[in-house]
Amino acid sequence: MYALVNGLVHTATDRGTVEGTVVIDDGEIAAVGDVDVPDGATVIDVDGDHVTPGLVDAHSHAGMAEWGEPEDGDFNEGTDAVTPHVTALDGFHPRDEELKHAFRNGVTSVSARMGSGNVIGGIICSMKTYGRTADGMLIREDGMKAAMGENPKRFHGEREGRQPSTRPGVAATLREALMAAEDYVDRREHARNDGEPFERDLGMENLARVLTEGFPLRVHAHRADDIMTVFRIAEEFGIDALSIEHATEGHLIAEEFAARGVPAVVGPSLYSAAKYELRNITFETPAILHEAGVKVAIQTDAPVLPQQHLDVCVGLAVREGFPEAEALAAVTRHPAEILGIDDRVGTLEPGTDADVAVWDGVFHENGSRTRHVFVDGRHVFDRERDAVDPREEYDW
Repeated sequence: MYALVNGLVHTATDRGTVEGTVVIDDGEIAAVGDVDVPDGATVIDVDGDHVTPGLVDAHSHAGMAEWGEPEDGDFNEGTDAVTPHVTALDGFHPRDEELKHAFRNGVTSVSARMGSGNVIGGIICSMKTYGRTADGMLIREDGMKAAMGENPKRFHGEREGRQPSTRPGVAATLREALMAAEDYVDRREHARNDGEPFERDLGMENLARVLTEGFPLRVHAHRADDIMTVFRIAEEFGIDALSIEHATEGHLIAEEFAARGVPAVVGPSLYSAAKYELRNITFETPAILHEAGVKVAIQTDAPVLPQQHLDVCVGLAVREGFPEAEALAAVTRHPAEILGIDDRVGTLEPGTDADVAVWDGVFHENGSRTRHVFVDGRHVFDRERDAVDPREEYDW
């Protein structure tokens, strides 16, 4: 049991910011605010420092595209453009150095996902960044990965005879897969009603969840026209549980997001226009979407940007007009809500997981650093205890 006393506590709830104590007991937030310190608690006086929920990145490949070896990662099953049968949990490596960098800088949960080489990439999973096994770090499966635009075009179109090679081909591939899933659901229902044997298909079972169980479809899309194609296809197939990932040109069609109630997971924006569809990249996107009434989360797409610098991305968005009052929500409560894991993480609500970061300043300001980090109630980082001289870590 721990008691973090004398903190400026940013709860990321309707309570807002309070002064006082955070009590951690049995891996959960037990109490917040003007509360007594329980007998037997280990007391940490944070001396006026800022206490926040652990940060949540709603779009990451941490644990999948490993630190220093991203091209050898386990995030694109490139044997086919449609691979709904695979799941990120089976490729997640708990010893990935990216994860250590993450939790040391306050990022305690990530949505670790398949890549964007395939039109349908597979099941993605919300994970803690600290733990011994992938199973123990799993929060829950949070959606089916899909991708539009240049990545699947290039990944498959450059291989002879492989669809898709155009944007219409990407859209058609997605439609074909969803239509096949609809037919599969019909056949399965008829077989069950008639008491007939039925041969299951793992990929179709997973896609059926999107069509019949509200399992979210999470779509990589940069350009505004690609985003509108996603909206069109979602409406055709009655898919309401949807998020747009990257949303690089989301600011051009912010009202379309708002009209449909679709959230945007924006980023990585600290990035050059390395391909044509990024030519309108700007840190103003989160502010414009927010102003239109869109729920916004900010992401790194690690390792595109290092996972540890999620806070830097928020600071740059604030500099470009994103309301400072919304900064914390964009990397705590909002991504947790988008991922459907807000019962576990994203706030300092009593009863949620004790994922907590203590900062020596406002978390998104460039001069601020973590002093303490807790994941599931474990004191996983103490800057005084765990500080390492980088000269001593150098591999001679």
